[in-house]
Amino acid sequence: MSDSSNTILGILAGTAIGATIGILFAPDKGTATRKKLVEQSNSLVDDVAQSTTQLKNQVVEKFSSKTSSLEDEVESLVSSASYKAEDVITTLESKLKELKAKNKKLQTAAK
Repeated sequence: MSDSSNTILGILAGTAIGATIGILFAPDKGTATRKKLVEQSNSLVDDVAQSTTQLKNQVVEKFSSKTSSLEDEVESLVSSASYKAEDVITTLESKLKELKAKNKKLQTAAK
């Protein structure tokens, strides 16, 4: 998990704990206190959901850019390998031609 995610979760947790302690120690009726606790917990759930969505979007963005980079690298590697294969084939064809010429000379000299 990234530092920004940890920071966000820490802030949310601190806010929830502080609000809960403040509500519990405030002189108010039980029904009002319970109502405030429910409101605070709903607010916390909304904040966590929003943070989770932001984190998910960050992860998706990072992986999609990495996937694009990987695809580009693979394409470059395949292209480079293709050119090198062509060079190898050309070199082998040249050597084969030389060997055929030498073989023909040797066969002619042996007759």
